[in-house]
Amino acid sequence: MTEPPRVLVKEKIGDSGVQLLRDAGFDVELGVDWDDGQLEKRIGEFDAILVRSATKLDAGLIERAERLRAVGRAGVGVDNVDVDAATKRGIVVANAPQSNVITAAEHTMALLLALARNVPQAHASLTAGAWERSKFSGVELYEKTLGVIGFGRIGQLVAQRARGFGMRVLAFDLYVAEERFRELGVERAATSDELYAEADFVTIHLPKTPETENWLDDEAFAKMKDGVRVLNVARGALLVEEDLKAALDSGKVAGAALDVFREEPLTEHPLVGYPNVILTPHLGASTAEATDRAGYQAAEQVVAALTGGVVTSAVNVPAVRPEDLEELGPFLPLCDALGRIGAELAQDGSVDGVEVEYLGAIAQRDTRLLTVQVLKGILRGHVEETVNDVNAPALAAERRIAVAETNRPHARDFTDLVRVTVEGGGGRNRVVGTVLGRRNRPHLLEAWGSRFNVQLEPHLAVFRYRDQPGMLGRVGTELGNAGINVISAAVGLRPEADSGERPAEAVMVVTAESAVPQEVIDAIVASDGFVDGRSVNL
Repeated sequence: MTEPPRVLVKEKIGDSGVQLLRDAGFDVELGVDWDDGQLEKRIGEFDAILVRSATKLDAGLIERAERLRAVGRAGVGVDNVDVDAATKRGIVVANAPQSNVITAAEHTMALLLALARNVPQAHASLTAGAWERSKFSGVELYEKTLGVIGFGRIGQLVAQRARGFGMRVLAFDLYVAEERFRELGVERAATSDELYAEADFVTIHLPKTPETENWLDDEAFAKMKDGVRVLNVARGALLVEEDLKAALDSGKVAGAALDVFREEPLTEHPLVGYPNVILTPHLGASTAEATDRAGYQAAEQVVAALTGGVVTSAVNVPAVRPEDLEELGPFLPLCDALGRIGAELAQDGSVDGVEVEYLGAIAQRDTRLLTVQVLKGILRGHVEETVNDVNAPALAAERRIAVAETNRPHARDFTDLVRVTVEGGGGRNRVVGTVLGRRNRPHLLEAWGSRFNVQLEPHLAVFRYRDQPGMLGRVGTELGNAGINVISAAVGLRPEADSGERPAEAVMVVTAESAVPQEVIDAIVASDGFVDGRSVNL
């Protein structure tokens, strides 16, 4: 008789997760008291392992795990697991991305209420022997406006709960479709500035990326209403603490509640001791239910991985038939890049829908994996979660981003073509690409209605401008002055619909060795003859 799969539960998880593994017929061993040396000696005995954040599964340990087929992380992040090493060994790594969303949303509401009614301050005063009712008079949430920056899973849960208190909710997120806002009865802010101008409370729920770091800074606070109250239960780096301190000192911000910080655990902080500031030690995911939920969800993924089921929260590449991967492989980075470019060039940067067309020989394959790459390019860095091949379609569906895929076996001019059309802001924007040459280099063939042929590099800038001599030289000069080395440039005209006249506008794509800062783009666009410009980093 075949022996059952052996599963090591290396760290403390909820009893429900352990029981689920046993009910699946697995041989479960609890190793919560093991030291690193014991794990190193025995990891080769197990088919799966469940961890939280303390156990470090590095490449060396994974190399010794000869039988290992699955790693379950009872939590959201997987920083303690060498995902690349696991992927090379064919080991599925899965997390529990939804385990703490309710807990984080509820903690946001707890801080929102505490901030409005001065609960911690009043408690401290009363227990110190004072009776100061008038000093701690607060404000109601009813009919106040809550501004939600980042309208993903947690932001949406916060909005639902705030509406239960009779609040008007205004949210800003370019990567959530208009339909989802309507479903939740939430108003959509076209820009963060619009939100700042109207919100009585501002809560931020963005991922940490180079674009979102320091989002709440002195410039953002200056645009907010006088007396605004600010919350951060997402990531410490989203907020500039010294700028918040200055806004509190000036009276611009009436109060703040922070659960996350740039450096944790917190030892020193400029706002410690402020009477109108509430600080909590990163409690957003800290409830008994969240801990139990994380263990149970991670155990579910391990069961699926070991029994041939669908691993819905895998963070590494799912299995693909070798014959398909051989044909699809060269197009994976192209589709990711087209999604990224299409989203960045979309009208006002918002995304409501995506259409992907495959033309030529590639269209005769199962192209669903390619569409996933398009979605990854669109969503990456714009949602709270780490976007991967497994969760990208689900994340798009949650945001009501409509996805359509069509396949046509014939293409003009090229053997294969991929067209990605992004709908948003009332407009449609199409980008087209293919792979060329012995090394299957990705090439951009169309953007902003103009055709050209340029090999894609990690950094590019795209400009629309009035068709006139000297524009390419002006862009090159400005980029050179900014210390940016140009790799290549391509120019194409924009055909005018129903007109035989010479096109009035042209489009230029410039690839560079380094990222083109937005301020450089803005300076170029502000000069005579330019219409628009975007910086895109793939």
